[in-house]
Amino acid sequence: MRFPIIKDIATTSVVSVDVESSISEAIETMLENDHRSIIVVDGYSFKIFSILDLLKVQKNKIDLSLPLSKLDLVEVSKVCLNQNVLETLDHLSDSLEFVCVVNKDKSLYGVVTHTDITSNIDPETLMENYRLVDFLKLNRKFKWVNKDDITEELLDSMSENMFDNVVVVEELKPVGILTTKDIISLVKHKKDLKQPISEYMISPVDTMPKNATIKEALEFIKTKHYKRVVVVDGEGRLSGIITQKELVSLTYSKWVTLMQEHQEELNELNKLLENKNKEYEMMASTDSLTGLYNRYKFSELYLSSYTSMAQRDNNLSLIILDIDHFKNVNDTYGHNNGDQVLIQVSHTLLRTVRNIDIICRWGGEEFVVLVPTADINTAFSIAEKLRKKIEELEIDIVGKITTSFGVSQVRIGDKMEDAIGRADNALYLAKNSGRNCVRTELDL
Repeated sequence: MRFPIIKDIATTSVVSVDVESSISEAIETMLENDHRSIIVVDGYSFKIFSILDLLKVQKNKIDLSLPLSKLDLVEVSKVCLNQNVLETLDHLSDSLEFVCVVNKDKSLYGVVTHTDITSNIDPETLMENYRLVDFLKLNRKFKWVNKDDITEELLDSMSENMFDNVVVVEELKPVGILTTKDIISLVKHKKDLKQPISEYMISPVDTMPKNATIKEALEFIKTKHYKRVVVVDGEGRLSGIITQKELVSLTYSKWVTLMQEHQEELNELNKLLENKNKEYEMMASTDSLTGLYNRYKFSELYLSSYTSMAQRDNNLSLIILDIDHFKNVNDTYGHNNGDQVLIQVSHTLLRTVRNIDIICRWGGEEFVVLVPTADINTAFSIAEKLRKKIEELEIDIVGKITTSFGVSQVRIGDKMEDAIGRADNALYLAKNSGRNCVRTELDL
């Protein structure tokens, strides 16, 4: 099993236009070839005309007869055709999925995309025990809208926030999708953008359950020729979106495992693999939005802290906190501002706790703090200090927020779920006591 060389997986039949071609010609080329973006050749420099550029053209009412050279297009990264596929992963981002492959004389050989990498991953080698629900946190860059939203306002929002895909929901269930191809067609044919998005969305939406495996998701993408997977919960409500790039990243660890069985390759790639392992180990142990530990890493740290407590006859306590009325924050100010609240709370927790304390984003608006060497009274004092610090925050747009806390003390024989359960019951009591307060298991 060898990591592929770029020239072996690159697409050589590249759809491109010259930099002096008109915007209208570029749009027509995209439609004819069913492409969401195309290469713009400017000598030995290569740029991309993408759906986001098209949205900017639409928003700013730019004359479609103007040449592409008049637009501020993004230059595409270049890799040599003899490089290893691993060396392209850092070039592939959600907003720029092409990497140009060049010959030794710097002329264009082809392009490598997420699809090319995905197509060269053997589904039988993938991590069958990992499920989409474990990785939904990776993706933040997607947008969902209601079917009655006005198309023109939506396109403006997509342009400003650099979203290139939209899921249309009704009661949080996906009922339609607006693809990049649809957006190109809307602009090209000068459709009435005052109409609600329901007039132009594609329906129904192909979705996958959040308990599907990574292997199933990759096979789904390869079969359907999609760029992303729309993920729903057991009741059909939108849970999130996972892109091709994220699925490729998740399979990387499995590739490394296979490579360790082939000593000949390790000599060539050892240094590269070492750097990549560190990168993906960090990705696997932290929450992508807040940078705090995730549940998986917290479980490991709980076990080591519990062992230390038992061996040294120390105390160990646990704090769980929840942002009050967080759903109202999202509903009133939008999910982007909701994310800022989560980030600000995370930073406040990190600044306030002791160096030995361990903080985790437990899920949604919930956080857990493991407090070594602290009995329940000490943990209560720490929680009260955290509550006051968060209450003092002044968050842009949102303003003031409050949090509720539950505290438990870890006992000999406790599993993590036991300590979490008692703290969660105390948190529930804090919520019923008017919120913005701390309760412990002793209050139950």
